[in-house]
Amino acid sequence: MLLMQKLSTILALSASLMAATDAEVIAFLKKGIGGNPNISNLQIEVNGKKNLPSMSGWQAYFMTIEADVKQGNDIRHINQNGTYFVNGNVIAPELINVKTSERYNDTVAPDFSNSFYTKSNRISGDADAPNKVAIFSDPLCPFCRRYVPEALTYMMKYPKVFSVYYYHFPLSGLHPAAVTLTKAAIAAEQGGTDNTILGLYKVDINASERDEQKILNAFNKTFGTKIDKDDIRRSSVLKQFEFDQKVASSMMVAGTPTVFVNGQKDASKNKYKEIKVK
Repeated sequence: MLLMQKLSTILALSASLMAATDAEVIAFLKKGIGGNPNISNLQIEVNGKKNLPSMSGWQAYFMTIEADVKQGNDIRHINQNGTYFVNGNVIAPELINVKTSERYNDTVAPDFSNSFYTKSNRISGDADAPNKVAIFSDPLCPFCRRYVPEALTYMMKYPKVFSVYYYHFPLSGLHPAAVTLTKAAIAAEQGGTDNTILGLYKVDINASERDEQKILNAFNKTFGTKIDKDDIRRSSVLKQFEFDQKVASSMMVAGTPTVFVNGQKDASKNKYKEIKVK
């Protein structure tokens, strides 16, 4: 379970804040979360806010929560994002529209910054194509392995319609092998290997594998490359890897695949199919 889900259980579903300011929202969350004796060095910041047009008066607060969490005899440092919803004097960790069943935690996200559409992240399409699609993915995520190749193959057929941007987002806790695998892909991309992203989803490796050499062997077997441990530690590779994680954090990405179409989060992940291509 994600820390945010655990922390949410510490909070009441709503609390009186009397026309809360940002500072009051932070203070309230610190009081609720900080009341857990297993949490220390708690830091909370507001990263942004967004109105919910279909829910009058409600705002989504995009928060960063950083803390040390005691788990048994171990202390783990956590830096996670979370969304809270505020309406005047009420705050809630989850908001659901009872008429549409829309869960706003799944659908609301910050608008995608133009600065995130970089040349190194564009894997298909013309830079000035009218539709920009951003995909955050873990190549060992089972759903990603079905969804991403299909979506990319479709959009790559229409480079004048779709400009596709890809962000490596390995879920290290679930798929430790994905971290080395994505760094190998970045190294291969920088070395000029074609169709790296599509091929990445064909690599045959156990998602729980932690032996870097075994992971690199599987990658090289798939691509016919010779990526080694020094390659995945190059500063340029680490810089791109860290950039992708930073973008994911800014956009409140928590799972994969996460898709944005023309700057807006696409919870359905299929809006690209609704765009006219002819």
